[in-house]
Amino acid sequence: MRVATDIGGTFTDLVYVNDEGEIGVAKSHTTPPNFEKGVIDVIEKSEIDQTAIKTFIHGTTVIINALTERKGVKTGLITTKGFRDVLEIARGNRPDLFNVRYEKPVPFVERYLRQEVEERLNYKGEVLSPLNKEQLSAVINYFKEQKVEAIAVAYLHSYVNPVHEMETVELIKKLWPEAAVTASYEVTKEWREYERTSTTVLNSYVKPIAATYVNRLHNKLVENKTDSQNYIMQSNGGTTTFNSAKQTPINMVESGPVAGIYGAAVLGEILNEKNIIAFDIGGTTAKCSLINQGEVKVSTDYFIEKNERSAGYPIKVPVVDIVEIGNGGGSIAWIDGAGSLKVGPQSAGALPGPVAYGQGGTEPTTTDANLITGRLSPENFDYEVDLDKVKAAIKEKVADHFEMTVEEAALGIIRIANSNMLNALKLISVRKGHNPREFSLVAFGGGGSMHAPALAKELGVKKVIVPVASSVFSAWGMLMTDLRHDYIQTYIRRINELNPIELNKEWNSIEVQALKQYQEEGVSEEKVLFTRFADIRYLGQEHTVKVPVPNGEWSDETLKEVVKRFGNLHEQHYTFKLEGTPAEIVNLHLTAFGKVLKPKMKKINSINSNIQEAYKETRPVYFEEEGWVETKVYSRSLFGKGMEVSGPAIVEEQSASTVIYPGQSLTVDEYGNLIIETGVE
Repeated sequence: MRVATDIGGTFTDLVYVNDEGEIGVAKSHTTPPNFEKGVIDVIEKSEIDQTAIKTFIHGTTVIINALTERKGVKTGLITTKGFRDVLEIARGNRPDLFNVRYEKPVPFVERYLRQEVEERLNYKGEVLSPLNKEQLSAVINYFKEQKVEAIAVAYLHSYVNPVHEMETVELIKKLWPEAAVTASYEVTKEWREYERTSTTVLNSYVKPIAATYVNRLHNKLVENKTDSQNYIMQSNGGTTTFNSAKQTPINMVESGPVAGIYGAAVLGEILNEKNIIAFDIGGTTAKCSLINQGEVKVSTDYFIEKNERSAGYPIKVPVVDIVEIGNGGGSIAWIDGAGSLKVGPQSAGALPGPVAYGQGGTEPTTTDANLITGRLSPENFDYEVDLDKVKAAIKEKVADHFEMTVEEAALGIIRIANSNMLNALKLISVRKGHNPREFSLVAFGGGGSMHAPALAKELGVKKVIVPVASSVFSAWGMLMTDLRHDYIQTYIRRINELNPIELNKEWNSIEVQALKQYQEEGVSEEKVLFTRFADIRYLGQEHTVKVPVPNGEWSDETLKEVVKRFGNLHEQHYTFKLEGTPAEIVNLHLTAFGKVLKPKMKKINSINSNIQEAYKETRPVYFEEEGWVETKVYSRSLFGKGMEVSGPAIVEEQSASTVIYPGQSLTVDEYGNLIIETGVE
């Protein structure tokens, strides 16, 4: 049996597939700060035989939470003499040039804990000055006195030659084996001193937190007699072992969200939909990503806490290109200083949760608004819902301020939330030159199917796909992933001067490194699949374009083909190409997949073709333009292949609700997915 669990801000989700290919789901409340308890709770709630679990895959928000809430450990930085303040200096670029409220990010490591040692390499990786080990020993003793728990080591040009970082780590482990230590070459071999140092520091900052969490989770599984191969979801869309995750936990910074994106790509491939907008609404956030021609875009230009007032903190590891905003089911509606209605980014979370939960929440949320407008039924909540309390909260906090009815205020909350989500969807589509009419929207998460039909129509998307088990779809995506490691090596060479023999040696060296790592993880060579990319730019440019390039031995003809591909992609991204202008490689990027056996989607039993058997009730639902409309409500679990529903309608399932607007229609496909035609011409 394969089991996947995903920790969200409000709920912890589980999907399992047994040896017969049957899929089951479960959902339980997230249990901060002891998140592993929520994982065990949802496993027990699913009633599966824990001793039968052979593969366990996990997605977690522990790392991103530790960073954003500043709950990492006291960290020291050791760097090359003269580079103590690289974290403080950062970059001169600002997200908004004319924003007088701009604030420079405060380094995670205070200046007194940033220490220099004498050592120096040139840009070729040649040693100019040897490592001063006496100074290094003094720094280690100083960190002991300051009660530092983790150490980051980032030396100049170590991405070319990590010899001094290796010597430093060896000495630290000899003199102070208890300290958690990260060398920059272990997390990234890309250039950019500031970004590389920032990534190394953040990895060290959360390393003990990650190790503690992963160990606690592993111990809980062992206590429950689960003898499984254990994996954790990474930000690049693949999985890695528990042990690897403890060494470089920064690769888990977007662990949970990217699984749903990858799952949407897999679903698109099954349904022959190559162009997908993946849209995930959870309890705390809404996330979206664009999949063009089946390709999930992965980038190392990732930041946390980047907004109009702050440049944020760069993390130079492969992360699926994803836009995330603080709008979900638990997002709180509030009035700002200017008297305008806002929704999010503050969230009621799992505790106390929305007012409807009856767990002490007093602030109205998106979930409460959907309940009042009839999109959600009180019967589908885990708790007994006091509708009078929900109405009173919306009346006091929103309706009275604008002198409107509770229903109008609730609809206003939904429309503001939709507007925020629409802006995020535009960021990944329209603003990047893509026509939404050429894409289908895959909606998942607890609130995805509730908001997606309205958003898709406004964006211009013709089709919405609501997958089976949509509320736990990110966990389903984990079941469909392979093991994955990305190896990115800065390798700056002009292509017209490049010797293919030299380049082949570099590719082979990276592939040998990948095979060695997989061998240590128990994956045989025949199950490892390589995909190559090269980051290329025109001479004199700063930005690069990631170009898919051939595997195997390269020749002069291969180099010509690569230049041609680069020119075409540059024109696609930037509307022009410079014929005859020399191009140069900046980074070599090898993606190594460890192929694993994945479950196949089963086609549904289509015996039930009578829509009346799925009918539950008719209730009033408040729509934007029509007002209160008597709306038929159906149970998704009783849908058969080919069933059709015309809007307005509500389709309910465990922990999710799909809203079909007037003028829209729904069809059930052979796998049980809901296919919604939005009415867009």
